[in-house]
Amino acid sequence: MKQNMGLIDRVIRILIAVVVVVLFFVKAISGILAIILLIVAGIFILTSLISFCPLYVPFGLSSRKKE
Repeated sequence: MKQNMGLIDRVIRILIAVVVVVLFFVKAISGILAIILLIVAGIFILTSLISFCPLYVPFGLSSRKKE
C-alpha cells in the first residue's frame, strides 16, 4: 500500500473529523445524520493515520509531494 496523502490533506481530514465529533457531543447533530457523519469522521481519521486513501487509487490521485 503506497502512501498517497500529503500532510495538508491529512490535517484537513483530522480537523473535519474533530469538528464532527464536537458537533455530536454538543448535540448540534443527531439521528441518522450524526451516525453517517461519525462513520465518515472515523474513516477520515483512519485514512489520515495510514496516509492512504483508497478512493484516490482508481483516479490516480495523490496529494503527496513528488519524491
